[in-house]
Amino acid sequence: MELATPQWLWLAAAAPVAALVAGLVWRRRLRATAAWASRGLWSRLLPGFRRSRLVASVLLLAVALAAVALTLAQPRWGLSEQQVERRGVDIVFVLDTSLSMATRDVQPSRIWVAQTLIRQLAQRLPGHRVALVQAEGDGVVLVPLTADVAVLDLLLDAVEPGSLPTPGTELAPALEQAAELFPDEGDKHHVMVVLSDGEDHGSGLETVAADLEGRGVIVHAIGVGTREGKPLELPPERPGAPVEYKRDDNDQVVVSRLMEQNLEALARKTGGDYLRAGGAATDLDPIVGQIEGMELQSYGSESIELLEERFQWPLAAAILALVLHLFVAPFAPTKEEGRP
Repeated sequence: MELATPQWLWLAAAAPVAALVAGLVWRRRLRATAAWASRGLWSRLLPGFRRSRLVASVLLLAVALAAVALTLAQPRWGLSEQQVERRGVDIVFVLDTSLSMATRDVQPSRIWVAQTLIRQLAQRLPGHRVALVQAEGDGVVLVPLTADVAVLDLLLDAVEPGSLPTPGTELAPALEQAAELFPDEGDKHHVMVVLSDGEDHGSGLETVAADLEGRGVIVHAIGVGTREGKPLELPPERPGAPVEYKRDDNDQVVVSRLMEQNLEALARKTGGDYLRAGGAATDLDPIVGQIEGMELQSYGSESIELLEERFQWPLAAAILALVLHLFVAPFAPTKEEGRP
């Protein structure tokens, strides 16, 4: 047996308390009666009184409260098989992991903010299939389309800036890899969410954007970073080593800035939204709202086993105990009371 809402079981603790309070009230009443009338007169002052009925009445009150607590806890047992149709949208996250994503113009870093935003979107869009593509000088599929969000969360932990064999920043190859993940049938249920600082040193982005538009893929873009930017830190050679910055051919420190024009153009071309992310608290409602408003596709039906709801049994016990509590009074009807 399982309980859907076990937090309500605390109410069962009120059952013995209620029985104790009811018992004390009756004890006080009987003591008050005994204070001014001897027990020899009780048969006339309290006709039909039965101590056994008093005990039963108090116990039934406790049983009713305990049964109500169990009803609210929603017990479940016994398996039943149901056919469930899964419907949703295919969402591919494209995460820029180039070295510039290690920049700390947003705290604690661009890559951390991007990873957090992907997790937030996946949690706010349950029931859809998701995938993850890593983008640097090339595109690598880390997670193919799956309904298991836990896999996405696990692989995000392993992503670091500059971790792919081909360095650099090129979004086009990753977008092409992401497009291949969508099934051929249907063109109304495909979404990409690109998270990048917008730096792109390759070519072909406009061509890929036109191809995605032709396929009916909607691309939402999230620009991570600030326009002012910050110097680009290099990964330390060893723990505790002093911070070093990337330098250009003229030995000048490279400042990495958010380049929004590429991301805005990509989103505008495919009918998506562009958001600027200055931190993990970025409002994702525009993207979530657009995806939730899309036409859903069927992923097929599957047979699942569910536990049967059994709250009816303790509910029936609670009602029966309350009815008996009302009728089992400490005072049995006398012969005179029972006459018509």
